[in-house]
Amino acid sequence: MPARQLRRSSHHLTAAAVTKSHATLLKSGVTSPTPWNQLLTAYSLSPLGLVAARQVFDQIPRPDAASWNSLLTAHVSAGAHPDASRLLRAMHARGLAANTFALGSALRSAAAVGCLALGAQLHSLAVKAGLADNVFAATALLHMYAKCGRTRDARWVFDGMPERNTVSWNALIAGYVESGKVAPAVQLFVDMKREGLLPDEATFAALLTVVDESTCFLMHQLHGKIVKYGSALGLIVLNAAITAYSQCGALVNSRRIFDEIGDRRDLISWNAMLAAYASHGMEHEAMRFFASMMRTSGVQPDMYSFTSIISACAEHRDHGGTVIHGLVIKNGFEGVTPICNALIAMYTRFGENCMMEDAYKCFDSLLLKNTVSWNSMLTGYSQHSLSADALRFFRCMQSKNIRTDEFAFSAVLRSCSDLALLRLGRQIHGLVIHSGFASNNFVSSSLIFMYSKSGVLDDAMESFEEADKSSSVPWNSMMFGYAQHGQVQAVRSLFNEMLKLKVPLDHITFVGLITACSHAGLVHKGSEILNTMEIRYGIPLRMEHYACGIDLYGRAGQLDKAKDLIDRMPFKPDAMVWMTLLGACRIHGNMELASDVANHLLEAEPRQHSTYVLLSSMYSGLGMWSDRAIVQKEMKNKGLSKVPGWSWIEVKNEVHSFNAEDGSHPRMEEIYEMLSLLLHNFPMQLPHLETSGAMDC
Repeated sequence: MPARQLRRSSHHLTAAAVTKSHATLLKSGVTSPTPWNQLLTAYSLSPLGLVAARQVFDQIPRPDAASWNSLLTAHVSAGAHPDASRLLRAMHARGLAANTFALGSALRSAAAVGCLALGAQLHSLAVKAGLADNVFAATALLHMYAKCGRTRDARWVFDGMPERNTVSWNALIAGYVESGKVAPAVQLFVDMKREGLLPDEATFAALLTVVDESTCFLMHQLHGKIVKYGSALGLIVLNAAITAYSQCGALVNSRRIFDEIGDRRDLISWNAMLAAYASHGMEHEAMRFFASMMRTSGVQPDMYSFTSIISACAEHRDHGGTVIHGLVIKNGFEGVTPICNALIAMYTRFGENCMMEDAYKCFDSLLLKNTVSWNSMLTGYSQHSLSADALRFFRCMQSKNIRTDEFAFSAVLRSCSDLALLRLGRQIHGLVIHSGFASNNFVSSSLIFMYSKSGVLDDAMESFEEADKSSSVPWNSMMFGYAQHGQVQAVRSLFNEMLKLKVPLDHITFVGLITACSHAGLVHKGSEILNTMEIRYGIPLRMEHYACGIDLYGRAGQLDKAKDLIDRMPFKPDAMVWMTLLGACRIHGNMELASDVANHLLEAEPRQHSTYVLLSSMYSGLGMWSDRAIVQKEMKNKGLSKVPGWSWIEVKNEVHSFNAEDGSHPRMEEIYEMLSLLLHNFPMQLPHLETSGAMDC
């Protein structure tokens, strides 16, 4: 009989089995709604889904309340909430909505879409139907209120329930957790035990999601309870505990739980531990763990496995990520959006511009490109100084009506700054205002940077005034703008205003202050800021502060103080610090110190062409031709060459670009003719220009 066939769990029925049962039921001529209702449920849980369930409902000879309830449940389970709402109205018109099962499904739908208005109407219906005290209906009500962020109403329903079960307690605990109310959630957990109810997996799974570095004490307490109730708990809670300990920074405990799970580990267990290593910057451990997972676990990596390991490679610019990319293709995940987005982010973080080609291949292979995909590519082009490519890509985004968010605007504005495209930057500023992002910190910071770099400080200040000034981001950008133009007094005024308004200071604020002093030649004032910022303002010195201090002394010719500052650094100086000092040595012709600094630089970054170029320039400037020849030979042996600098200028809405000794411009003859004329008439004003090449930026 079809009814007996369908009494089996519908989850285990294949599409073919359900279709066969359907045919049998049609032939039998059964008019009782019960087997039809079972068939409807089976269809809704099978691969054939909601459409087939709807067709079955239309074939039921005499649908009853259970038929309507089953169809409503099928719609809610499939996420078809607008259709579920229309179906509920049809049920209400027939007097079928006021029963426990219909209310439960309808409230689940209201909770899923966060529709408080519908939930309140259903609450009124429950009261009118006398179901408000029913444990199942009341639990669905408090779940709805909790999901809609109305924890006070959820608590009111909870306190009014004459009977409560574990599901009721868990629903309110989860509601508090999702609303960020940790203390009430924990208190409810304590009260639950006092009532004599045992917590289950759902209880612990909800509480474990709130654990972070500030609530490590809670994690240890929860783990104790997990051990106590261990026999009643399954793998879901243990997997959640791995993640929770990771969020506390206690990876040793995460690994201990993972090891204790033993043969019961599933893919989620492996993914939780892999994500723990990746999120804490332990890329080598993550790679070893991933290799072990592939080799010994017997589970196949999924989308989450690959995104975790790719993110670890991206964060630390590990070129082992290209191997992982091969595994992605081998396992058939090429074109999957989250994985491709992670690969794009990885390739754009690598330093070589050629990697952008690989990033674009991933982007092009995407079956479904989302905003993250587009923004990652645009940001990659901008960060790699491929500004022309960035602008072309942005134009493509606009033509396809891709939503432009704050990240896209920030990236394209930076590219406009790099290419000195003030006119285009103003047009994008118009788009920013139209899109409502003018007050966004990232966007306003990019606008300030663009206008400052173009020398239009009044417009930069207007963008600053439009920004949300509660954080230090726009303040820092405006300070840098003034600092680059030597307006140290304006920088000091902004800093004092920050203090007055109690805007939080950060390390970048002081980089801007010291930079302003450096550009204005205020060595004493800059030195005072450098020496007192930690004591007076609680901002510890970082590498960039020392680099600014070295620039401060170097510009003033106080190279001994600059070198002494490096010697006093509490950590090993990086290439940026040494390069700053080398640049100062070049300006002041200190060849002895330059040779020492160059040795440190070549040890830190042996393939950095800038070091060789600076040394070569210094040797030729001092007439030390044999030393210059040695440097150039070393560059040749290592396959290094000088990367030409470029200059851009916008004339009548057209961008012209030049590099040193460039002969590709179509109006080259006119340009060099004018340059010769300038040199002939104003030789003192342009002492270093030569007619053999265009100006280098």
